[in-house]
Amino acid sequence: MPRLFARLLLALLVLAGGTAVLSPAASAVPAVTIDDATSAKIDELLAARKSGASKGELVEALSARFLGTPYGANMLVGSATQPEQLVVDFRAVDCFTYLDYVDALSRSGTREEFLATLIDTRYAGAQVDFAHRKHFFTDWAHTPRIAAADITATLTPNAVTVAKALNAKADGGLYLPGIPVVNRDITYIPSDAVDAGVIGQLRTGDYIGAYADTPGLDVTHVGIFVQTPNGPVFRNASSLAANNKVVDESFADYVRSTPGIVVLRAS
Repeated sequence: MPRLFARLLLALLVLAGGTAVLSPAASAVPAVTIDDATSAKIDELLAARKSGASKGELVEALSARFLGTPYGANMLVGSATQPEQLVVDFRAVDCFTYLDYVDALSRSGTREEFLATLIDTRYAGAQVDFAHRKHFFTDWAHTPRIAAADITATLTPNAVTVAKALNAKADGGLYLPGIPVVNRDITYIPSDAVDAGVIGQLRTGDYIGAYADTPGLDVTHVGIFVQTPNGPVFRNASSLAANNKVVDESFADYVRSTPGIVVLRAS
């Protein structure tokens, strides 16, 4: 954890109306209101971390504790016209906040470290504002703090690279007003090329994005690859009506439902 943000987030935990409120020592970081259920879950997950576990083992164990958590759309608060809030809420997750929480927990031993790392994971330069939020999956591999490496191209010669103008709609509009267009080459593996050779190179804890074949987006959904005794699964916060919660589903079946996948490996 960067020393600067360790200092910024040295905080005093107080109870106000049954809700934990973390008041950061520096005004650059907003106060965080954490509900009782989330507060207890943070402590539970941090206590469950096993010393000496690999990154993949930590991601698998921590992500499993969220199975069954309700899906909640658009969990973050902030826009070009609304001040950004630092959201920490385990009562419901969308696919991106699910990965934010799991990755930050895997790197943290204390509550203060978790909050600092979550900020560093979710925001470029650890600046909590809408303009610095990592809105795109591949930001994790391109925007400091670099949370993961994009290994997609290394997995097969059948990977395809497409030049994208992220945030730019085909009609000239923006998906996210107030956010600049980002020109980035996106590499993905077409779903029909995700064969046994590709799957055999994936590791538990790899972050998987469903490639978006529409202009302006890199992926449409994200989750975690987990190898189980019954075969590989895609662990994700699913918005499908049949699920509407964090679930494990067949990795092969999920891949077949997408144009392809982008694979990031946590650093």
